Amino acid sequence: MLYPKITSAEIIENYTILVHFSNHQARKYNCENLLEKTMFSSLKNYAFFKNFQLDPSGSGIVWNDEVDISEYEIWINGIEL
Repeated sequence: MLYPKITSAEIIENYTILVHFSNHQARKYNCENLLEKTMFSSLKNYAFFKNFQLDPSGSGIVWNDEVDISEYEIWINGIEL
């Protein structure tokens, strides 16, 4: 199954990101549960966390070459609005 692509994203509170998708739906995704995982530990630095970008293909939110969250993760585990 193909998942909709991310078209925009913004931080709405602390570690929660509001993500808009290509099918005109939106999800709220709380990243706090990821902070304890080694791969995401750099996100504990809130200044770093706020400095994300969208993958040009819409397939995720990216902080650097090692830290990203896929559209699948956000679509499946985010809260539908």
